[in-house]
Amino acid sequence: MRVLMILFLLTGMARADGGRAGEFDYYVLALSWSPTWCALEGDARGSPQCDAARDHGWVLHGLWPQYHRGWPSHCQTAERPPSRTMTSAMEDIMGTPGLAWYQWKKHGACSGLSAPAYYALSREAYASVTRPEVFRKLKDPVKLPASVVEQAFLKANPGLEPDMLTVTCRAGRIQEVRLCLSRTLDPVPCGRDTVRDCTLKDALLAPIR
Repeated sequence: MRVLMILFLLTGMARADGGRAGEFDYYVLALSWSPTWCALEGDARGSPQCDAARDHGWVLHGLWPQYHRGWPSHCQTAERPPSRTMTSAMEDIMGTPGLAWYQWKKHGACSGLSAPAYYALSREAYASVTRPEVFRKLKDPVKLPASVVEQAFLKANPGLEPDMLTVTCRAGRIQEVRLCLSRTLDPVPCGRDTVRDCTLKDALLAPIR
């Protein structure tokens, strides 16, 4: 029982459902490698994001308000939810309108911004990061250390330091690059809850379709 109580308390520290909108310390910009998501989930769902004609590489997973320890989610807000037109307009960088809607509901509502302002800031954050061209040039799947992906982003973005981003893996594949940004979208050091570097030496990176 004591162990269960400790686990419950730790979980509560990590995530705060129903936190106060606008009260957070920094943002996490999450960029997902679309071929990984498609291989693990999207293809089975028949997601349009995985259509080769879309040519998706690093897509915007989300812009997440973050505490130095933990993060808020599903906050109460007086702001109106986004319209279908708004979510559809994010499809070019997020893959699907459904993801845009979900990200607003879980994370955007915690930003303290209106839906249009949150999506505009998300697009600005996405555009502020140079995504290394080398990954777009892949013709065949490769296996590489996850640290190579991190180094490529550091080289392409001179303002970044190693403690300002992290690379995650899933099912033996490169999954995401997560970058920590201030409210004004300047790179900042990540909190301990964000830094979960993938240590794989042979992570699979599939080419863009």
